[in-house]
Amino acid sequence: MRAQRHPLRRPRLFVSLLSLFAVTALGVPDAGAAPPARAASAVASLDVAGTAWFADPATGTLRIHADATVTDADLAKLRRAGGSSAAVERLDGRLRTLLSGGDGIYGGPWRCSAGVNVQSGSTYYFVTSGHCTEVASTWYTDAAGSTVIGPTVATSFPGNDFGVVRYSNAAVPRPGTIGAVDVTGVTTPYVGQSVCRRGAATGVRCGRVTGLNATVNYGGGDVVSGLIQTNICAEGGDSGGPLYAGDKVIGILSGGSGDCTSGGTTYYQPIQEALNAYGVSVY
Repeated sequence: MRAQRHPLRRPRLFVSLLSLFAVTALGVPDAGAAPPARAASAVASLDVAGTAWFADPATGTLRIHADATVTDADLAKLRRAGGSSAAVERLDGRLRTLLSGGDGIYGGPWRCSAGVNVQSGSTYYFVTSGHCTEVASTWYTDAAGSTVIGPTVATSFPGNDFGVVRYSNAAVPRPGTIGAVDVTGVTTPYVGQSVCRRGAATGVRCGRVTGLNATVNYGGGDVVSGLIQTNICAEGGDSGGPLYAGDKVIGILSGGSGDCTSGGTTYYQPIQEALNAYGVSVY
């Protein structure tokens, strides 16, 4: 499957509704300054897999992250493209979507996490990652496929990273909660905000929002933009799980680097975009 051909781009899937990433500064180049927007365009045009970038309004710089797969030659290209308006940093591990075989919501051999339950009129769905719904047309509560949840009805990936699954089995519970948290709505993230995420592989993990409007190049043509960056770890099977602050949902997990032993960084699709795209709401 494509997930096997492009291991960096596949999220691990989690079931549930719903640390720190170590970096080593590689230095800021002395090349001529360029506005962050122009530098971002230059970085994007290089199409280097295993990279992520976002504009940091506090410093007026473009922060570029490069994972362990990025070569020294490509690092040099990134520095030149960013110029003196950019800061290049190394991420521990590899940037990848977090798809894996295992426990959670299951589509064939893949495991993901449900993000949050939503509804349109009397029809119920859950939102998860688009790289999850892209690989499976029907989802189950168990790896054996004995209890069906329902079909994938929409996918937006790459570019975005969200998808929607419809509940077709009335026997499967669909509470408006994230674990024990009763969801009351959605909220907009900001840098420094305290947040938590929940996933099937590693449970509840908390940290802070460290960047907004990030772009991630997972490789194989899978580039996703407009993401929320955090310093929360995640592992395979957590993909699609919710990011939240208190009782408000913020986003759903797209991918990241590192793990929950050494720490990592993770990226999230803002939830409001998915709700708007499909005309559904949390409850």
